[in-house]
Amino acid sequence: MAEPEVLLIEGQSSSLVSLDAMSKSIPFLTVPEKLDGSLPGDMGFDPMGLSDIQTDLNYARWAELKHGRICMLAVVGMVWQEYGPHLPGDAYATRDPWEAISSVGFGSNAQTLFAIGAVELANWNKYYGDGTPGDIGWDGGQLKNMDSAGVKRRMEMEIVHCRLAMIAFVGATHQTFLLHKGLLDFSS
Repeated sequence: MAEPEVLLIEGQSSSLVSLDAMSKSIPFLTVPEKLDGSLPGDMGFDPMGLSDIQTDLNYARWAELKHGRICMLAVVGMVWQEYGPHLPGDAYATRDPWEAISSVGFGSNAQTLFAIGAVELANWNKYYGDGTPGDIGWDGGQLKNMDSAGVKRRMEMEIVHCRLAMIAFVGATHQTFLLHKGLLDFSS
């Protein structure tokens, strides 16, 4: 019987990953070739084969982190819109998170889009470089005194929370649009 091929992961001299290894997330699927465990949160999950057609996985991770962070803010914002205090005035009185977009008017929406555009332009060159995906320099000093294992653990926690927030956003949107219920309304 032939020995399975192994891949030495750069920077981890003692870790070998079998090229025919099984996925941690779904044990009956094999790990795609490009998902070698070098990115935080890599569990070998790619049933659609997107890593095979993606030329730069760092760019894909940037997109995943960006969308996940937006969804984390969106889910908190949707709950706040329904149950939190509002600014005074009729424009801010609605409890429906999707109706709130049109009720505040053009000025507030333009201000939000301008802020998003400013952050995007400030980080434009980082998306295609060799830097760490998601690092826009806004860590608040929390990662400064951590060792590399602690930083990797935090990065894995962030990507898991991002993935959960993307699922939560889809669920919250479904409940608001299709069921016409509040986000925390669990009545049948």
